[in-house]
Amino acid sequence: MSTEPDFNFKTPRSALLRGRKTLLVSALALGVAGALGGQALTTAVAPAFAQSTEINPAPAPALPSFSGIIERVKPAVVSVRVKGVDPTKVAGGDDSGPQQGPQSGPGSIPGLDQLPDDHPLKRFFKQFGQQGEGQGGPKRSPRKFGMSQGSGFFISADGYVVTNNHVVQGGQDVEVLTDGGDTLKAKVVGTDSRTDLALLKIDGAKKDFPFVKFDSAKDTKVGDWVLAVGNPFGLGGTVTAGIVSARGRDIGAGPYDDFLQIDAAVNHGNSGGPTFNLKGEVVGVNTAIYSPSGGNVGIAFSIPSEVASDIVQKLKSEGKVARGYIGVQIQPVTEDIADSLGLKKAEGALVAEAQKGTPGEQAGLKSGDTILKVNGETVEAARDLSRKIGGMAPGTKVQLTYWRDGREQTTELTLGKLPETQEASLKTPDDEDSGEPSANVKLGIQVTPASKVAGSGDKGLVVTGVDDDGSAAGKLESGDLILQVGDREVSSARDVTASLDAAQKGGKKSVLLRVKRGDATRFVAIEIGRG
Repeated sequence: MSTEPDFNFKTPRSALLRGRKTLLVSALALGVAGALGGQALTTAVAPAFAQSTEINPAPAPALPSFSGIIERVKPAVVSVRVKGVDPTKVAGGDDSGPQQGPQSGPGSIPGLDQLPDDHPLKRFFKQFGQQGEGQGGPKRSPRKFGMSQGSGFFISADGYVVTNNHVVQGGQDVEVLTDGGDTLKAKVVGTDSRTDLALLKIDGAKKDFPFVKFDSAKDTKVGDWVLAVGNPFGLGGTVTAGIVSARGRDIGAGPYDDFLQIDAAVNHGNSGGPTFNLKGEVVGVNTAIYSPSGGNVGIAFSIPSEVASDIVQKLKSEGKVARGYIGVQIQPVTEDIADSLGLKKAEGALVAEAQKGTPGEQAGLKSGDTILKVNGETVEAARDLSRKIGGMAPGTKVQLTYWRDGREQTTELTLGKLPETQEASLKTPDDEDSGEPSANVKLGIQVTPASKVAGSGDKGLVVTGVDDDGSAAGKLESGDLILQVGDREVSSARDVTASLDAAQKGGKKSVLLRVKRGDATRFVAIEIGRG
């Protein structure tokens, strides 16, 4: 009997009955699937009559390849090694430079101490001097020869190299390891600690080094692609890619902060290395990272080319950077301060104190003035003023526009030379009991004349208490010395009350106090009537 299927529809009755049973079972199965919901239906086999439709997805856009750019610029990037480093003089302690956020220890690799001693990763990082410093892990051994290392790049064929100041600071012997493997001696031409830049020069007469140039257009925008090339963990020639995440970042490193923030991977050893745009131009010099763990988390900071190129040129010609100087303590203008002064916008730089004998004092600037323009250019914030004046040479004549007594005024002065950095003490004066009761004024503070508190001088009022729910809470603290309220110098609680009454009659919601804390003088805007 043939086993081939019969397609002539001469099917025995029993076969038809079996077919009907099969159809009935299939129908019941579909009913169950419907009862189970849409999820069950999605797993059912499509009916024979359903038409299949071919899906043709649009091709995904290809990511850019940076190989052509890297081939051109990589030979100009070098590793910088510094011997004889005094660890007490090196920012960041090793090769990392300024870092933001808590650290687990320079060079520590989280979890590395949990791996077996013969694990390939542990052997790899041990080879480059990285030991785990986690819970119970082995401690990193001290540097035997005081070695610091970072990155840098050639900016001329005759051997000038840019790097970070913290990479070479305190060092005696500087070596540069080129992309081709040559180790060359270098000398430090000049450094600038305020911007963390340094310029090196290769010893010898060779004048055919590959070099790169700073971005001439200075038009790097947020979202632009950037490439970081450097020497992380001693791995020279490492390339990472990312974008510009933000511009104008102030990370508290100094008065001239104006960093690019990038998300290209930057780690220990990248300090001093270049950040390139897609034209192969240097748009920044890598200098700091934010890192809770000590490694890359996608937040790095780079000195923009417009700052670096100017500083490098000055280091090359003079070996140092001389900055202009007005001689005033300044602070930002907040919305409250702007309202107190009658300014329409919270912009400019508020003069907290004009130091005696400086160009600013000699030009007539005084506490409470708000500097709005330099040579006609708007001062957007206090740091903007620092950058504008610091970018000018001592001896330069400038015109300042400032706000005083409800109107704009102008003055001209000749810039002095910025002195060496002086660290201001922020210690609070001792709050000694004068033996007399403190007066409580409308701001929710208790004050007593400075002449009755030892060590506070004979001018102003010492704050002896601050109400937790008063308007001065969080702005003043015990030991602060109030020198001025509104436009009136104060020496008694009665003076404060008179100034507050005058401000309220003038329709002001807040009043400006000139306050000295330690060696620093600043203005504080406090709301009237919540004391």
